[in-house]
Amino acid sequence: MKLLIVLTSHDKLGDTGKKTGFWLEEFTAPYYEFVDAGADVVLASPLGGQPPLDPKSDEPDAQTETTARFRQDTQAQQRLAETHKLSEIDVDDFDAVFYPGGHGPLWDLSEDADSIVLIEDFWRADKPVAAVCHAPGVLRHVEIDDEPLVKDKRVTGFSNSEEEAVQLTDIVPFLVEDELKKNGGDYSKAADWRPYVVVDGKLITGQNPASSAAVAQALLKMLGSK
Repeated sequence: MKLLIVLTSHDKLGDTGKKTGFWLEEFTAPYYEFVDAGADVVLASPLGGQPPLDPKSDEPDAQTETTARFRQDTQAQQRLAETHKLSEIDVDDFDAVFYPGGHGPLWDLSEDADSIVLIEDFWRADKPVAAVCHAPGVLRHVEIDDEPLVKDKRVTGFSNSEEEAVQLTDIVPFLVEDELKKNGGDYSKAADWRPYVVVDGKLITGQNPASSAAVAQALLKMLGSK
């Protein structure tokens, strides 16, 4: 089983002068679910190399067992520092793709032509596509047969109320909940910050950081390994 994790290369939080990137827990929780299940995991990003870490996800109150494990895992750290360029990835080499969130993907991966084509190719190959928190936003321009991929599909993602809670509603380029609804998705959510995963066919989405491990588990179950 070979799985692809696609991370952001974007590190600017709009015009605030602050940094953003990927959310650490949303990478580490799925990464270790996959590795512990025996999967061969490959990491990629638009620019390749070290993806930017959202500094907020590095603060003490955002730490978990898997982030602590990552800090002791020099091999995982090295792999993260050397992500492949997204443009060089071949869908035929993988069984599924997973997108961690953080605010970064709203700026680059949601608009990245390589990412859009990659997801469309995974879908046409009948291979699972999974995304958590802000990462369902990367689906905004993905189309199958000239229709949005999410149209008439059950989906979730970072909610408007959660975005309001972190006071970034007016900073982000779009709201994930609104975008999924606008593209015809059947959006649902749980209470803020509670784990929530939605599976519709080969599409798996999770609402927030707390949903990261559960999305990964759902993906492994779909692939028959859990």
